[in-house]
Amino acid sequence: MRRPKVQPVAWRPPKAAPRPRPSLPPLTVHNVNGHGTEDVVVDDRGHVFTGVGDGRILRLTADGRRLDTVADTGGRPLGIELFPDGRLLVCDAGRGLLLVDPKSGKVEVIVPSGRDLLLCNNAAVTADGTVYFTDSSSRFPLEHYKADIIEHSGTGRLLRRDPDGALETVLTGLQFANGVALAPDESYVVVAQTGAYRLDKVWLTGERAGTVTALDDNLPAFPDNLSTGSDGLIWVAMASPRDRALDLIHPLHPVVRKAVWALPERLQPKEKRSVWVRAVDGDTGRTVHEYYDTPVDFHMVTGVRERDGTVYVGSLDERAIATFASNG
Repeated sequence: MRRPKVQPVAWRPPKAAPRPRPSLPPLTVHNVNGHGTEDVVVDDRGHVFTGVGDGRILRLTADGRRLDTVADTGGRPLGIELFPDGRLLVCDAGRGLLLVDPKSGKVEVIVPSGRDLLLCNNAAVTADGTVYFTDSSSRFPLEHYKADIIEHSGTGRLLRRDPDGALETVLTGLQFANGVALAPDESYVVVAQTGAYRLDKVWLTGERAGTVTALDDNLPAFPDNLSTGSDGLIWVAMASPRDRALDLIHPLHPVVRKAVWALPERLQPKEKRSVWVRAVDGDTGRTVHEYYDTPVDFHMVTGVRERDGTVYVGSLDERAIATFASNG
């Protein structure tokens, strides 16, 4: 595949349209014994897997009654996927790209963190085991992810690992590269740029192979992890509504943006409490579903997974997994 390179994204003002009216179905919240359920994945038995801040991988039974620790990565697990051989593919901010056996707890590092992989964030895997994954920033580790978004330096990347272990850079210049999802027929891969409010589609097959097009641009919120639903749609976790102060900062000189990052935490732009999920048609970019509200018992959705009409969400800032019914 020819290696494409994304073009810098020009600053855009917030959308004129207001936030959607509250449309979130009732949430079922399952508390877990760890903070920061960043992402979620569901296996064929309905078990829900997530990673939490202390490094553990947790499994919640389909009925929500039992929670088990199946592994400990020794780092900070973020994105989590099902690998074709039954293991879990885990993006770990501290250790890199991992394969985790939920039966034995064995952890295998297949792409280690280091100079060439600072912040492994989210991934998607093809049927033959090819992995597309993001390195969010070459400047800032996870604990300073806000700095990358404020400085807007665009050092994120989309990478590919082939089944034989070969690595290739697919896209560079991304504004905090984040979620990744594959078309149901694997004809393209979608990557989220959190700092650019944008979803890009990289064509993998056909006449357009090696080209990049915008799937959904100028989003009204910060896109985080992505997933491909059982309905074939691209599901987008919208972590927080856009911040007008940040929109005003982004077109300023880099020195000014760095100065904002240096301000005390209380003076920096902050996320706003909400539960916001969007489902997009991967072919047209049309929004098919949009769920939004500001419930008191859950917020900051960073991971989303749709399976057979149920939507599962995780959060970087909660000790819980939540579910709700999709409206079709």
